[in-house]
Amino acid sequence: MSEHKIDASAGLPENAYRELKEGEKYEPILSPHKTYPEVTPYSVGWGLVMAVLFSAAAAYLGLKIGQVFEAAIPIAILAVGLSAATKRKNALGENVIIQSIGASSGVIVAGAIFTLPALYILELDVSFFQIFAASALGGFIGILFLVPFRKYFVAEMHGKFPFPEATATTEVLVAGEKGGNQAKVLVTSAIIGGLYDFIIASFGWWSEVFSTRVVGIGQTLADKFKLVFKINVGAAVMGLGYIVGLKYAAIIAAGSFVAWYVIMPVFAYLGDVITVPIGANVTMLIKDMSPEQIFSHYIRHIGIGGIAMAGLIGIIKSSSIIKQAFSLGISELFGKKINVGQKELRTQRDLSMKIISAGIFVVMILLFVFFWFGVVHNLFHAIVGLLIVLIISFLFTTVAANAIAIVGTNPVSGMTLMTLILSSIILVAVGLSGPAGMVSALIIGGVVCTALSVAGGFITDLKIGYWIGTTPLNQEKWKFLGTIVSAATVGWVIMLLNNTFGFTGNELPAPQANAMAAVIKPLMSDQPAPWMMYVAGAFMALILTSINVPALAFSLGMYLPLELNTPILVGGLVAHFVSTRSKNAALNKARQERGILIASGFIAGGALLGVISVILKSFGLDLKAVEWSESHGAEILGLVMFLILIFYMIWDSMRAKEEID
Repeated sequence: MSEHKIDASAGLPENAYRELKEGEKYEPILSPHKTYPEVTPYSVGWGLVMAVLFSAAAAYLGLKIGQVFEAAIPIAILAVGLSAATKRKNALGENVIIQSIGASSGVIVAGAIFTLPALYILELDVSFFQIFAASALGGFIGILFLVPFRKYFVAEMHGKFPFPEATATTEVLVAGEKGGNQAKVLVTSAIIGGLYDFIIASFGWWSEVFSTRVVGIGQTLADKFKLVFKINVGAAVMGLGYIVGLKYAAIIAAGSFVAWYVIMPVFAYLGDVITVPIGANVTMLIKDMSPEQIFSHYIRHIGIGGIAMAGLIGIIKSSSIIKQAFSLGISELFGKKINVGQKELRTQRDLSMKIISAGIFVVMILLFVFFWFGVVHNLFHAIVGLLIVLIISFLFTTVAANAIAIVGTNPVSGMTLMTLILSSIILVAVGLSGPAGMVSALIIGGVVCTALSVAGGFITDLKIGYWIGTTPLNQEKWKFLGTIVSAATVGWVIMLLNNTFGFTGNELPAPQANAMAAVIKPLMSDQPAPWMMYVAGAFMALILTSINVPALAFSLGMYLPLELNTPILVGGLVAHFVSTRSKNAALNKARQERGILIASGFIAGGALLGVISVILKSFGLDLKAVEWSESHGAEILGLVMFLILIFYMIWDSMRAKEEID
């Protein structure tokens, strides 16, 4: 069949984002009755290049701030820029494939870095093969479990889910086909944000974190009352906050503020009257702790309990979806074919249930062999590990997809924490504990975490394809290759970063992995665990849910460091400001979208040059002025530079007026 010319001049159809009326159908830009270039050496090649580059960048940023940026938007912009630079015609379908393969990077990274660095933190033996196998096999499970839910999320629920990230990415791809300057805006902001963060990381011309300790009264408040305010002044973190948006940035920050300015003073007061160490595995008196130590030993565990309960609540809310998808899968696998003589439309082709079933069986065998010979070295323990992975991954798949569809954020960390707790309890019950038990539980957690991360991210790719009109079967098949390449890249980066910095200091704090290590060590070493803190967090999540406050975002704010949540709030405030200054709705939208491009550039540029900084340091080329960068003067200069960066982002976003006029 011949390939047809793409006409994207009109953009997306009017009914792309709203619910369809009775009898109304959605007709994508690429007609389902025609064929267009999609899978080509060009699209696959560039998709793999993006997977490698963004896997390295996302791993560095995620281990540094605990947040993995979704790579879909920057990859889509780069794909548009490449097709424009090479004067490639009819590249819309190819750009979707580039984005889909390349976006494997962010989701594989999230699955790996939230769990596997804990193996290094706990000083356990770990190999590249273990990291690669856990990431790759977990990714395969995520793809295979998600495909049966594609029609429900992207077609049946058309207009009912906002899909924020998929919306932004689709708009970029369509605008690129129409023509525009999105790539130029992204490249400019990537250079600015990248150089800004590179100067901090490599030269230390100004501090990365500003705190109120720079003034005398701030130091007194921190020492006596355990009160301190801190903010990371990096470009990438602020850009992340812009994309998250004010609503969820405010909820995350609210969780952090409750932790640091409500619960922290309570502990400070108790510290004056309690004369013995209290809590699980705590040896210091509260009055002798810094605010950061109180947060680490006590408050963060409340956030962990909240995240775990939020994940459980999500499962309960998604039970009907799980049942429906399971019934459809069984029907397709064993039922009779309907309309055999009617050819299936290109835009409705998925991997068949027979292939999915066979794929799941093969991955089960590979996981079993991996667990038996590469992790636990025991037949019974390998079977137990396999069952844990399959059951939890299947149950949480819809939770991950639902979260991405509604808010663009995957609660994978909370679900993984629950997996680790359950895995540890089960493994100890079957006789596997100590260092061997910790390795096993963390590898199992890594597989589950990657599966859920990939499932959540892949629904974004499939929704983009649905809006544009590409063939979902192509995205599903080539996602496996992107997963393999991303898994290999993230394994190499994790080992490189561990050898260069380690994951327990300030340079790369790996907050999620440290949280995982803090949870699993007492469970596997017959030491007391902070169960009351977990229970308090769980009840907090229940209360928040009862008053319709997103418990996951609030809990995440409670267990991530304050200095990482405050710039996210700043980014959300900037997004709100630039999108509400005019009474012209179209102008506000144009400014907001330009801001998304700038924020994506900050994220991509800062993370990519961050990796370059790490590589330079790994070769001994450390040019950082440590003494100056840790001084109060450098902190004040950092705050000034951050304010300049904020003003630049606002100014450049507001320039979208020129494009409207």
